[in-house]
Amino acid sequence: MNLLNLAPADAAREVAAWVERRDLEPYRARQIVPRLWRRPVRTWTECTDLPGALMEDLNREFPLESFELAARQESRDGTVKFLWKLDDGEAIESVLIPEGDRRTLCISSQSGCALGCRFCATGTMGLRRNLEPWEIVGQVREMLLDPHNAAVTNVVFMGMGEPLHNWRNVDIALTILNHHQGLGIGARRITVSTVGLIPGLEKLAARGEQFRLAVSLHGPTSRVRETLMPVERKYDLETLVGALKSFERRITLEYVLIDGVNDGEDNARELARLATSLGAHINLLPLHPGGDPVLKPATADAMAGFQASLARAG
Repeated sequence: MNLLNLAPADAAREVAAWVERRDLEPYRARQIVPRLWRRPVRTWTECTDLPGALMEDLNREFPLESFELAARQESRDGTVKFLWKLDDGEAIESVLIPEGDRRTLCISSQSGCALGCRFCATGTMGLRRNLEPWEIVGQVREMLLDPHNAAVTNVVFMGMGEPLHNWRNVDIALTILNHHQGLGIGARRITVSTVGLIPGLEKLAARGEQFRLAVSLHGPTSRVRETLMPVERKYDLETLVGALKSFERRITLEYVLIDGVNDGEDNARELARLATSLGAHINLLPLHPGGDPVLKPATADAMAGFQASLARAG
C-alpha cells in the first residue's frame, strides 16, 4: 500500500491498525506517521528511532515513492524549475519562486493537458495522464527532502494540467497539503488555478477550507476567449461568471497579454468591468513561447497601457 496516496487521517488509521496487528506498542504509530509528510524520509531505513526489523517491515509493506530529478534550472532571480521523471517515463515540472520570506511552489496536477489552450505549451502535448495524489503533493515533499531547498510557504496549482479535470486526486492532495498531520500549509496559502470547469468549481466551493482560486480568463468577452480557449464552447463566460459569483472567496483572474488579440483599450475596459463585478484581482502576464507560434506577445507599450487602464478603473 502507498500511504502517500491517502489522506492523513486515513493513513494514520492504516498505520495504527498495522501496528496493532503486529502487537507493537501504540506509540510506534505516532513515530511512523509524521515521517510521511511532517518530517519526511525517502526510505524507512532513515528512521533511526525505529528498530531495524520494523524499518525492514515498513519498507516491504509500505514502500515510499519518490521522483527522479531529470533536470534543474535556476534563474538569475532565484526561481528554480524542476523536471521530475515518473516511473512510467512521463515527466512533470514544478517551479520554486522565492519572494522575500515567501517560497511559492508551482505544482503540476497532470502530465500534459486535455484543454488545448492556444497559448499554452502544455496544451500542445495533449493529456498524457492524471497524477495520483502522492505525485501531486510529492512535488512539495521533494522540497522538504532536499536540505538545499528552502521550506515551501505557498502552493499554487499552476503547473502542468487542469486541476479540476483531475478532481478526485486533487481533492485528496488538497487535504494532504492542508491537514495538520500532512504538510500543514494554511488554506489561504494554497491556490487552485482553473480554466473554469464548472462541476469541479462547485466541488471546490463545497469544501469548507478557504482555498484561493485563480481563473485562467485571458479574454474579457466570450468572443475573444473562444479564439484562445476551447473550453469556452462548453462552459461559456456567462456561465463561468455566474459560478464565480457564488464562490465566496477571493478570486484572481489570470490574463496573458497577446498582441492584437486581447491587449486593446476596449479589452482593458471590458476586463475592468468584469473584475469589478466579481471583486477580483487581476494578474497580468506576458506571453511566453511554446504554444501556437502565430500568437505574439503584446508590446511593452501595449502592456503598460493596459495596466494603466486597469489602474484607472480601480
